[in-house]
Amino acid sequence: MVTRKNPIFDTATTLGKILGFLGVSAICGVLVAGLLVPAAAVSGSAASGSIQFFDTLPAELQVDPPSQNTTILAKDGSPIASIYAENRTKVPLDQMSPYIKNAVIAIEDSRFYEHGGIDTTGIMRALVSTVRGNKQGASTITQQYVNNVINESLVASGNSEDVKLNGLNKGVGDKLREMKLAIALEKKFSKEQILEGYLNIVFFNRDAYGIEAASKFFFSTTAKDLTLPQAALLAGLVNSPSAFDPITNPDSSKMRRDLVLNAMLAQKKITQAEHDEAVATPVTTKVTPARQGCAYATMAPYFCDYVLHLLFNNPAYGDTQEDRIKRIQRGGLTIRTTLDPTAQAVAQQQVDGTAGANPDKWGASITSVQPGTGQIVSMAQNTVWLPQEGKFDQTQNFNVDVMDAKGNDLNGIGGFQPGSTMKPFTFAEWLNEGKSMNTNINASVRRYPQNFPWKNTCDTPTVGWYDATNGTFDLQNSDTGYYRNMTVLYGLMNSINTATFASAAQVDLCGIQKIVDATGIHGGLPARDDTGKITDPNPKVTMTTLANLIGSTQTAPLTMASAFATFAADGKYCEPIAITSVKDQSGADLPAQSSNCKDAVKPEVARGVAYAMQEVLNAGSGSLIRPSLSTKGNFPVAAKTGTNDTNGSTWVVGYTTGLATASWFGDPLGDQSRPGRNLTVNGKFYTSIDGYMIAGPQFTNYMLSVAPAYGTNPFQQPPSNLLGTAPAPTQRSTPSNNTPSTAPSTGTGNNGNNGNGNGNNDGPGKD
Repeated sequence: MVTRKNPIFDTATTLGKILGFLGVSAICGVLVAGLLVPAAAVSGSAASGSIQFFDTLPAELQVDPPSQNTTILAKDGSPIASIYAENRTKVPLDQMSPYIKNAVIAIEDSRFYEHGGIDTTGIMRALVSTVRGNKQGASTITQQYVNNVINESLVASGNSEDVKLNGLNKGVGDKLREMKLAIALEKKFSKEQILEGYLNIVFFNRDAYGIEAASKFFFSTTAKDLTLPQAALLAGLVNSPSAFDPITNPDSSKMRRDLVLNAMLAQKKITQAEHDEAVATPVTTKVTPARQGCAYATMAPYFCDYVLHLLFNNPAYGDTQEDRIKRIQRGGLTIRTTLDPTAQAVAQQQVDGTAGANPDKWGASITSVQPGTGQIVSMAQNTVWLPQEGKFDQTQNFNVDVMDAKGNDLNGIGGFQPGSTMKPFTFAEWLNEGKSMNTNINASVRRYPQNFPWKNTCDTPTVGWYDATNGTFDLQNSDTGYYRNMTVLYGLMNSINTATFASAAQVDLCGIQKIVDATGIHGGLPARDDTGKITDPNPKVTMTTLANLIGSTQTAPLTMASAFATFAADGKYCEPIAITSVKDQSGADLPAQSSNCKDAVKPEVARGVAYAMQEVLNAGSGSLIRPSLSTKGNFPVAAKTGTNDTNGSTWVVGYTTGLATASWFGDPLGDQSRPGRNLTVNGKFYTSIDGYMIAGPQFTNYMLSVAPAYGTNPFQQPPSNLLGTAPAPTQRSTPSNNTPSTAPSTGTGNNGNNGNGNGNNDGPGKD
C-alpha cells in the first residue's frame, strides 16, 4: 500500500519547501534523539511523543538470502540449465573487482565507511537542494540495501504490489522505518558484509540481479574481472537501469559512467591516468543473454524438464506445487543428476540423424538406464523445445509417462504401443515355471475362442479372443511360413505371435502379470472413468487382456528400458532415478532420490531371457539390423525388436550387463494413429517400417559407442534345465480348425469389443 503524502510536506510551493525542510529536519533530529537519548530523558511533550513514535518502528531487519539461481548439473558436474525468478548468482566480496566496490561507493555513498547507517550531512544537502528545486537523493548504501531486502521479501512472499521504490512511492513513515533499520543493520553487520549484500541484491537489468549476473549479461565476464570502465558503467547503472542502459541508451550510459569516474578521481580512488584512459574508452557491450529454464538447457532439455517435474511434485519442497516452484526458482539450489553428457551427446546425435529431414514429423527417441541402480544415463528425442525454422518442435517428452505415480503432471506423451518388446515377459514366465526354452510348441494355432481354457489365477478376468467364427480375426503372424511346430526359443527369436500365444496357453497368465508388475511395467496414460475422471495415473498393463501379450497398451520408453534392465541385473528391478543430490544455498542436503531396487525375477530366469535375446540379434528378428551388434560389437548384447499393428510404433529395447536402452521410432502426434507405411525418412522411402529398420540402427550405433563405458561382461549362463530339450508337453486345449484366415496380415485386428486392440506386426527377420 502506498503511504498517503502529508500535505504539510508538499514541496510544490515555496512555503511547502520551507515547511518540508523544517519538517524533515525535525524528523532527522527526532531520529538522532531516538537513537542516542532514551525517551524518558527528553523534556517536552512534543519531543517525547515523537520519540515514542520512533520507538514503535521495527528495529530488526530479517535479512534472508535473496533469490538465487537454481542450477541443474549433469553427473560430472557440468551445467545443464539455470532456473530462476531473478537472474542472480551470489559471489563473496573478495571475488569482486576492487573497481566495482570503489565505483559504487564513490557514486552512491562517498561517506559509506564514516556514517552509522544514515548520512545526516547528505540528508541536509539533499534538503537544501530540494528547497532550491533540484530533487536529490540522500539514501546511503545501507539504506538502499534495507530497501532491497524489504522489497525482495515482499516479492518472495507474493506481495509485489507493496514494493516501495526509492523516491517514487515512499512516505515519511517509510523513510523513517528505512533509516532506523539501516542503523540497526550497521550495528549487526560489518561494512564489508553490507556492501557484499548490496552488490549481490541490487537490480541492474530485468535479466541481471546482482553484480555477477550483470557482469555476465553486459560484458560476458565475471565480477572479479571487471575493468575500470566496465565497473564504472555498472555502478552508474544502479541509479536508473533503464535510463542508463548501455544497450538502448549508450550516450546516456557513457555520460553517467564518466560521472562515476569523475567521482572516483575526486575521492582519490583512481589516478588521473586511469581516469583519462577509462573516459576515453568507448561504451561497448558483449551481451550474454540470460537463458533460463530447460528450453535453454545446454543439453537434454526434456530430461531437464523431467527433473523439474520430479521436484515440483515432491511435497518435501513445499505444501503446494506453487510453493515448490517458488522454492526452486528462488532458492539457489544445486541439483546433481544422473545424466551422462557423453552418452547424451551420442543419443542426441542418433535421434537427430535418424529423423533429421523430417517434414512429416515422425518421432525418434532414445533413453538409457543403468542396471542395478536405475540411474537414467540419457534421454533424447528428435525435436526442439522452442520453434525453429525447419525443425520439429515439441514440448512433450517422448520417453516418460503423462503423470507420476501420485497423479502429478510429468509432461510426457505417455509412451507408445510396445508391440513385440512385451513378448520376453511371457517367455520369462515360461522359464519361471521351470519349462525348457527348447520345448516344442504348436505355433500353427491361430484361433483362441472366447471359451478357450486359459489358466488364470488372478482376480482379473481373461479378456479377448481370436476366432474368425466369432466375427474377429484369427491370430496373425507377419509372414505366412511360420504356422508350425517350433521351440519356444525359436518363437521368441523370430518374434512369432502364434508362438507367444502357444506359450501363454501353457502357463498361468497371472504369473506373466506378476513378472510384468515386478519389473515396473505400467501404462503411460492415466486410466479414466466414463466421466473422464482419472482413476489411476499409472494403470497396470493387464496381461489377462490377451492383446497385451503382444504389446497393445501405450507404454513409455523409460518404463521399457527399466524393465529390461531387470534382466541385465540378474533379476533385480530398480525404479528409474534422475536426481542424486540437492543442496541449498548453504550446502545443506535436501531430499533427492536414491536407488530403490528389489528382487523381481529369479536370477536363473533373467539369465535365460538374456540367453534368448542374444539370439534375437544373432539369428532372429534383430539379425537384419545394420550395423550388427553381433558382428561389430565384440561384446554380448541382448535385445528384442517390436512393431505395433499399424507399423506406426517401432522399437528395439535391449541391454548389456551395464546399460539398458530403449530405442523408438514412429508417430508421436495426436492419437498416434498414422500407419508407418509409404513414408520417406531422410530421403529413403519405406513401404512399411519395422523395428529393425530405423529404431534398430539407432539402437546399435548408440550402444556401440556408449555401452563399453558401462560394462559389457558376458551374461551368466542359465541352468541346464532351462536350456535342455524336454519332451513336447501335451497341449491342454488346441482349437481344431487351423485354416489360415483371409484377414489381411497386419496383426491381430480389432472388432471393437473383443479386447484385442492393436498389437504387433512382428515376424521372422522383419520385425
